[in-house]
Amino acid sequence: MDDPAAFAGLCAATALLQRNARATSCTPCKLVSKENLIRVCVVGGTGNISTPFVRLLIEQGHEVTCFNRGERSGLHPKAKLIKGDKKADRPGFEKAMQEQRFDWAIDMLCATPQDAASDLRAFAGVKHFIQCSTVCTYGVDYDWVPVSENHPLRPFTDYGRNKVAADHLFLEAYHRSGFPVTIIKPSTTYGPTWNLPRQVGRGPEWVDRVKKGKPLVVCGDGRALHQFLYVDDAAPAFVFALGRDRCVGQVYNMTRRGHTTWEDYHKTAMKVIGREVELVGVPLAALRAAKVPKLELCETIFSYNTIYSSEKLFRDIPEFQPKTSLEEGLARLLKGMQQRGAIPDSDGIDWEDRLIAEQSKVGDAGSASPRLPHYSEVQFRSGNLRLAGGSVT
Repeated sequence: MDDPAAFAGLCAATALLQRNARATSCTPCKLVSKENLIRVCVVGGTGNISTPFVRLLIEQGHEVTCFNRGERSGLHPKAKLIKGDKKADRPGFEKAMQEQRFDWAIDMLCATPQDAASDLRAFAGVKHFIQCSTVCTYGVDYDWVPVSENHPLRPFTDYGRNKVAADHLFLEAYHRSGFPVTIIKPSTTYGPTWNLPRQVGRGPEWVDRVKKGKPLVVCGDGRALHQFLYVDDAAPAFVFALGRDRCVGQVYNMTRRGHTTWEDYHKTAMKVIGREVELVGVPLAALRAAKVPKLELCETIFSYNTIYSSEKLFRDIPEFQPKTSLEEGLARLLKGMQQRGAIPDSDGIDWEDRLIAEQSKVGDAGSASPRLPHYSEVQFRSGNLRLAGGSVT
């Protein structure tokens, strides 16, 4: 991981393994009876993405066991729990999984090659295994968009690099010994346990700012392109991949079709909140200089055009049919925030007001509409971002 040339070779080898998966017949996951009960292990099982698919697995008649530390609420009442810490006690985790002899397994917590190697030992003998990876494995230096699964891997964060290394071990095991892995790469997948996301920073106080009529900062011109998938719509991708021969050895991006700008995202959120405020564009360099808190997601993802193709997933898993609109999904998040009392007073958090005032002095800031200079748009080697139906230069 410390040798750039060696890691570039690993990325190229992983991409080659992805492209060379064998195509097989398609066998859908079906409702089961007691005679052919399928036992599924979910490493995790109470998180943002996993909670809905655990529910769907149980609705499909499967027996679900979650392996986690037992510290988070939200375990489905019909799911079993094995308490443990996979990272702190790998031998204990592997022994517990081998003793259970699960049919299928999904790991939502595998984030490093060490985690992957442990999974290969723990789940040797399962009939199907799903690794939850990430679109961060592609990085943001794209040869084409929407980014498909055969795109070169160029991660530039530790998170993305470690996921590439983990994915490589699984795909290598598939090609060498037939380990029945499927890799799913989510993009932004949001749900009711989240606070309403925003492009700049992660503090939930921005909802209170909108309620009080205060302007919001966006990165650059606010026109960076992004995709949002609601968690309930993600669940079928995991559940109906399992037991499907066609999905073994395959890698899938998991997003909904289409995309939105961050400007339009925030306007949709404002509609849900009930008030529209001004969007003030600030260059990423100025955001960094101002040391905006919790800027990491904006720096590494949200300030870029990040558009992925899930056509392969739609083709192979026809049950994956996202239906939740952005407005409907954000309304559910806002309701959850209100129920949890998770909307803090914005008056005591002044970084945004100070930054807007400073930008006004220089005269470089303004509403995200009309269009500001293209601070937020990533530069492609081709000089052009090609999209179906048109292009953004």
